[in-house]
Amino acid sequence: MAVAALPVTDRFHEVLDRLSSKSIEDYYNPYLRFDWPDRLDENRMWMSPDLLTPYGTPHFDELGEETLIRLSKWESINFYSLNVHGIRELLLEVVARIHMPGFEVPSDFFHHFIGEENEHMWFFAEFCRRYGDKIYSSTAMRAGAGWEPEVENFLVFARVLFFEELVDHYNSRMARDDSLCDTIRQVNRIHHQDESRHIAFGRELVSLLFTRMCEVVDESRRAEVEAYLKRYVVYSINSLYNPHVYRDAGVPDPLALRNALLADERRRPIERTVIRKPLSFFRKTGIFTDDALPTV
Repeated sequence: MAVAALPVTDRFHEVLDRLSSKSIEDYYNPYLRFDWPDRLDENRMWMSPDLLTPYGTPHFDELGEETLIRLSKWESINFYSLNVHGIRELLLEVVARIHMPGFEVPSDFFHHFIGEENEHMWFFAEFCRRYGDKIYSSTAMRAGAGWEPEVENFLVFARVLFFEELVDHYNSRMARDDSLCDTIRQVNRIHHQDESRHIAFGRELVSLLFTRMCEVVDESRRAEVEAYLKRYVVYSINSLYNPHVYRDAGVPDPLALRNALLADERRRPIERTVIRKPLSFFRKTGIFTDDALPTV
């Protein structure tokens, strides 16, 4: 899987130096940082209402306030569960590349990245176990077999970047929401602070990896890569619509609700708001030739 060195720029070196220094300056011990209460209030929202999956559809009002409060708890647990699984997958990929030929320049920052993401995985899992007594399961979408090494490396970090930007939309929104309890706001605020560094790094790295990939693959292969990455975007969005969440919230027919929400076109503009930043980045860099996404 080894490939040629990244086509690094002075800007990339400057970004790495700045972000590495910031990681050291902002370091905290997560095992001491959080003061976990024994329980969270079950009679208030655990997630900002506009982030709930029925928001913007008639189902939001039809479910009623009590069900929406229960739903906010379990959608919160699902969101943090997705973080646990997503972080675990990205850690496996980054660890495999930390000292791989071709990644010599970002190797030092990878050490900061791995340490911080491991700690994120711990506190998201801790939240789920403490307050939901579960971590929802998840299935990963794998890249197809037979990718060139340059394509595989690009897709790994493009997926990582998209996942981080998707999550950060939720983190930044909930960190600012005064209606949420202090524990939920703190978890989201701390993760947002760390992810701002990871996203800045990820955008620089993905741009370089895309440049390197384009040097070795033809237009047809680039189209296949774009199609795969767009499927990943849709897969990631759809993972937020979890029928097990609806069941735990007391919805009588959870699968029917999921299917109705996935089919409801009123959700599409809301989803686009969630992924606006990464889609804009993919378009600006030429990774995506348009902003059309598959329907399934």
